Amino acid sequence: MTRGLFITGTDTGVGKTRVGTLLIRELVGRDLRICVRKPVESGCMRHGNALVPADAFALRAAAGNREALDRVCAFPLEAPVSPARAAALAGQTLDLEQLIAACRQDVGAEDFLVVEGAGGFLSPLTRDALNADLARQLDLPVLLVTADRLGAVHQVLVAAEAIARRGLILAAVVLNQVDPALDARLDNAAELAHWLGRTIIALPSQAGTGALPQLAALAEKLARNR
Repeated sequence: MTRGLFITGTDTGVGKTRVGTLLIRELVGRDLRICVRKPVESGCMRHGNALVPADAFALRAAAGNREALDRVCAFPLEAPVSPARAAALAGQTLDLEQLIAACRQDVGAEDFLVVEGAGGFLSPLTRDALNADLARQLDLPVLLVTADRLGAVHQVLVAAEAIARRGLILAAVVLNQVDPALDARLDNAAELAHWLGRTIIALPSQAGTGALPQLAALAEKLARNR
């Protein structure tokens, strides 16, 4: 059974890659051999004949640039739409089995696999699968990222229910402050802790790359589960 984590979000643009890079840096410092995968990424910039997946590039760097970029992201796509739609626009056929194979390739029994999905947990990845389907097939604990804004409570509760219905473990919820000018009257962390019955990791907008205590604690917990 592969050890690792599946990073997903309640929506696109909630900061999955930001959270992922911070957590991966913590994991690297805990004597783990990290394999990172962003199997498909849309909205890639074109440089000459190559498409450069920026999220995969950042995740790879956080893990120490140990793996080739095309191993981290096997399917870069240009159009800034869902991967399923971007693949169709590019005339490519992309299915779930291809993504599963891309995630598992060159991952050993002792490796710790970190996979970042694309978009929200129920967003389409391929013509035949959602992010949820990939997470279920990989059977990894799920890290759920949401933007700290009005509506976050609803989005997290819906996603958490979808995760539970698929028999997956919700490893943690990260409330990511994407807007520095957050309405001080909001307290999404407290509300989510109440409804989920668990501590919420709140990531401020200016958190640096140093060990944020809650992310460091999560990394330590993940590292211990060997």
